[in-house]
Amino acid sequence: MSVASRETRPVIFGLEGTTLTAEEGAFFHEIRPWGIILFARNIETRAQLRALTDDLREQSGNTHLPIFIDQEGGRVARLRPPLVRAYPPARAYTELFAQDTETACEAAHLGAMLLAHDLYELGITANCAPCLDLGLPGMSDVIGDRAFGDDGESISQLARAFYEGLRAGGVVPVIKHLPGHGRAKVDSHHALPVVDTDLGTLEATDFAPFRALSAALMGMTAHITYSALDDGTVSTLSRVVVTDIIRDRIGFDGLLMTDDLSMKALSGDFAERTDQALVAGCDIILHCNGDRDEMAAIASALPSTMTGKTAERAARVEAEIARLSSRADDKARKRWGELVGQVFPEAHNTV
Repeated sequence: MSVASRETRPVIFGLEGTTLTAEEGAFFHEIRPWGIILFARNIETRAQLRALTDDLREQSGNTHLPIFIDQEGGRVARLRPPLVRAYPPARAYTELFAQDTETACEAAHLGAMLLAHDLYELGITANCAPCLDLGLPGMSDVIGDRAFGDDGESISQLARAFYEGLRAGGVVPVIKHLPGHGRAKVDSHHALPVVDTDLGTLEATDFAPFRALSAALMGMTAHITYSALDDGTVSTLSRVVVTDIIRDRIGFDGLLMTDDLSMKALSGDFAERTDQALVAGCDIILHCNGDRDEMAAIASALPSTMTGKTAERAARVEAEIARLSSRADDKARKRWGELVGQVFPEAHNTV
């Protein structure tokens, strides 16, 4: 059953543990979230995780239920060895890019395909990656080695290769963090970053990778205040940033989800945050920690179903989930190991 033919609310929720409890199942049956996001707390073994994703699909009544995870490689990886192989952070591909552009892009594509194949086998259908933010010196290390470079050109090329690699591995990518998190001096998980950079510089640098991948089916916002764009309003909750910048200037027309609404960059109760994000123009609310009271507050501010462009964008994502399959094989894994071995020695284990 597709999003077009059922009532589904514009929200992605997390789970508390390694199984869908009866209480969570009843809550989700009532609220009807569009998707689910998984974290390390939800994972014990491959068999357990596959059983969980199968159960989530069955309980939702949607064989193409979007099931998300943050699996970039490096330190942002909810699945780790021995359950899956290790993959490098984006910066490893940046090092290769400085030596040979074509080789680096091939490596990024193959690495993403293999990473996605692991998710595909476990029933995970969407990955919150790649990160298109600038990796700038002197800024918060919340981005750091997650960035594919410090300039729009290298990020655009490598992130596009990684994006297409994820699709080749069978999962739908989510570009992040629109319109750019690279200039944040504090971690938005813990405090609100304020960026004072002028619009001209942001246009020429931070926005460039997102503009290059503006045809992506899904994207995630940054919880940042940009004083040159909408001083005093967090970007996720700003109609100026969402509509004028992300939609119009960057040209992104995919499904736009918020970053996690439980992050400390935001203030106010959860119903207020939800309402403000939707009014600003975000399509989907993301809430990750599985806290029932917080989820109930969010649910109270949600519309009863998705309509208009949000429903159209969600339907495109589900159609992509239905269409994709993994093309990864042992030959690709061997080739990837040969390409990245010098910057990521763990890859030699795959050869």
